Amino acid sequence: MSKHEESGTNRTVERTDRFVARAVDFICSEAKAAVTDRAAFRLSLCGGGTPAGVYRGLAKVADFPWDKTVVTFGDERCYPPDHERSNYRMAKEAFLDEVALPDDQIVRMQGELGAERAAQACEVDLRSRAEESGEAIFAHDLVLLGMGDDGHTASLFPETPALSETERWVTGNYVPKFDEHRITFTYPLINAARRVCFLVNGEAKRPIYEAIFAGDGNHFPAAHIAPASGQQTWIIGN
Repeated sequence: MSKHEESGTNRTVERTDRFVARAVDFICSEAKAAVTDRAAFRLSLCGGGTPAGVYRGLAKVADFPWDKTVVTFGDERCYPPDHERSNYRMAKEAFLDEVALPDDQIVRMQGELGAERAAQACEVDLRSRAEESGEAIFAHDLVLLGMGDDGHTASLFPETPALSETERWVTGNYVPKFDEHRITFTYPLINAARRVCFLVNGEAKRPIYEAIFAGDGNHFPAAHIAPASGQQTWIIGN
């Protein structure tokens, strides 16, 4: 594994041929640190094919602090939770069914309600949790993100309305590329996280992340992930 920190940024880039194992170790380390510091761990999951193996690996960690973990989802499609395209279903089958995580510690985006209603319901839940903790915004300890071959992350796609959202934490977003509505965390919520970690695997995405690292990829939505008070890590499979 190679690892470097980029000067002038909070970005750490790790390139590894042990992608799943390294991602699992990273998440476990962040969980233990959060529980030590704040007696809780707030983890936001990403969808897509890349993280499924990571989630299966997490389910095998014997001492993971699931009793102190709150799980959220960075985005969702407008389908019921048992639909094959549901991010929740993927996570449930990969690891949520295997761990002792109480239902009230899972903040599911209710895609079956439609994008806008689901976004509002999710935001109400997160705002309630933030208020209980005396926070101005719900601060995740770790937000996991993927990246598409168009540079999108969560459901923040190029040239879509959610990119310009500055007040909402969760919003519906119409994605012309797929002619469908999605539910997504917005930049304000993602960038309030203490740490963000991109999980990226596959050569097809190399030109995108290399452009972002070089400062030439500002037209990609993923380039605008910049945690205000936290750190950004990229774990890249070789």
